[in-house]
Amino acid sequence: MAGGRIELVSLTKRFAEVAVDNIDLQIASGEFFSLLGPSGCGKTTTLRLIAGFEQPTSGKILLDGQDLSAVPPHRRNVNTVFQSYALFPFLTVFDNVAFGLRNKRLSKAELHKRVYSTLDLVKLRSFEKRRPGQLSGGQQQRVALGRALVLQPSVLLLDEPLGALDAKLRRSLKVELKALQEQVGITFLYVTHDQEEALTMSDRLAVMRYGKIVQIGAPTQVYEAPADTYVADFLGVSNLMPVDVVSRGPGSQAEVRLGEWVLAVDHGGLDAPDHSHAVIRPERVRIEEFGSVGPNRVPAMVERLVYLGSATQVHLRLASGTDIQALLQNDGGQNQLTQGTPVHVHLAPDALRVLSGGTPAADLNAAAAEPEVMPQAS
Repeated sequence: MAGGRIELVSLTKRFAEVAVDNIDLQIASGEFFSLLGPSGCGKTTTLRLIAGFEQPTSGKILLDGQDLSAVPPHRRNVNTVFQSYALFPFLTVFDNVAFGLRNKRLSKAELHKRVYSTLDLVKLRSFEKRRPGQLSGGQQQRVALGRALVLQPSVLLLDEPLGALDAKLRRSLKVELKALQEQVGITFLYVTHDQEEALTMSDRLAVMRYGKIVQIGAPTQVYEAPADTYVADFLGVSNLMPVDVVSRGPGSQAEVRLGEWVLAVDHGGLDAPDHSHAVIRPERVRIEEFGSVGPNRVPAMVERLVYLGSATQVHLRLASGTDIQALLQNDGGQNQLTQGTPVHVHLAPDALRVLSGGTPAADLNAAAAEPEVMPQAS
């Protein structure tokens, strides 16, 4: 379907406090874009502004170049899938999907054609006569998707639609949802606090904090090159180590001091403050025998082993006093590590990045516990 380009220009929304703070964002037609962040960061408010459920305090919302500020929700060519699905329990699957078409003055043949085409799309043709109470959670989610897609919107807004499902079902539906988006070709704007969902499905994503966008990019870019300690800590598991930058080399290379050890770093050294954090992902940490020699090696002690099935999470305490994690794939090789085993840890320069400020997400627990800012009752 043509269209579906979203542009947010200096978009701001104030309730008792600022929920969305002067954000600028462009989403291309046909893109799967995710807004990612903890509760209270402004992601759901942003989605509600685009849907028309809230009015901006200032700024513009453009859909294919048209300003939507004065357009009521039912006249915007967007549709929303909520976490609760909001299905009609007394209607069949067919009638739930057809509900939005009843006022379109379609012929009976055209209505049936579009509903059945949509049921085929979401793989529910054989369930058309069932009611929502007779369906699984995943099937109910497909009904909600079908009800939204049958109206042929240029943009589909999804507000944590997988949040009510169990972990195994979420994993399978993530793949299905991305495949569905590619099949229908419309713009998906997906709101979530689950970083795995955002990484799995998105063409691009934006990490939000306190109503602002902290970083925008492709999943690989944001994961491997986080803008600051907040993004690094929120998006996946990160080892954040307090360091002092002792020298800066060509490009973004640097040398940093971690306790008594000096480490070479290949990324981020140009803009990092003297007192900063270095980050390395657990899957890039290499555990070697105690006594191993060479640059970027720090002695450590194994503190705990956590079996995850496909991998083992190894909690280590570096000789500098910093706690980090390593991830070892359970590939059939013999793992000799036990609690208390002395080792050396290799932190390769190309896996290390010095970060330019920000507050780790783990230090924002109080903010994360706050609900999404919603309008006050009048």
